[in-house]
Amino acid sequence: MGPGAAVSVRVETDKDTAVAVVTLDRPGRLNAIDLAMAGQLREVWRGLRFDDSVRAVVLTGAGGRAFSTGIDRDAVVPQPNSPYMQDDPLLTIGPKANDLWKPVVAAVQGMACGGAFYLLGESDFLVADATATFFDPHTTYGMVSAYESVLMAQRMPFGEVARMMLMGTAERISAQRAYDLGLVSELTEAGGALEAATAAAAVIAGYPAEATQGTVRALWAAKEAARAQGFAQAPHLVTLGNLPADRQAELFANRQSGRFRSR
Repeated sequence: MGPGAAVSVRVETDKDTAVAVVTLDRPGRLNAIDLAMAGQLREVWRGLRFDDSVRAVVLTGAGGRAFSTGIDRDAVVPQPNSPYMQDDPLLTIGPKANDLWKPVVAAVQGMACGGAFYLLGESDFLVADATATFFDPHTTYGMVSAYESVLMAQRMPFGEVARMMLMGTAERISAQRAYDLGLVSELTEAGGALEAATAAAAVIAGYPAEATQGTVRALWAAKEAARAQGFAQAPHLVTLGNLPADRQAELFANRQSGRFRSR
């Protein structure tokens, strides 16, 4: 992170419990991930690899309205003129992508959609409060949901993932429905997700680090083959299926806010 860059990812460590809380801190943009935040997330995860005082991590979003709404639509990502070389800045924002095998618990409050699934997909389990909602807007705005679909297909029943991805902004999965489906492991009252996630992380951090990190690595190994195969197809599908950027922007500009069904 260059000198003078705004800090959009906060890290607070409790040395007594050995838990670090990583907070996405752009509440004015619903914690949307711009290129600066993407770089800071990579630095945070790689830094935590070397911090032996941290044995478990909680990941959350600031402001209460959203965990994250994915990539910031104002972010400009230059692309090579080739379907074989696509740059996706979100591919390296998660803990597993940065070789961090310390347990990560996500605390979700408010909206979690689109590119937020890169982070939720690499968390070990999710705690959500009653305000949490999950959806994927890609298809509504003429984009292929590729990486997000692969990650969520490993966390939810196939039909439910397909419905969420294909229905776009027309539907949102409520916190209760997400809990019933197994996407969320604990459901709390409004405002309680961070406390509950931190309590669970503190229990895990109290166990020998070698055992918890080995367990995380084993769990991820069980999913790696399917994930790698899905990710290998994703760049071509995105290149083939995405509308031109100006058409995407037109669809986004003409969106009708507040018209969705929760289930």
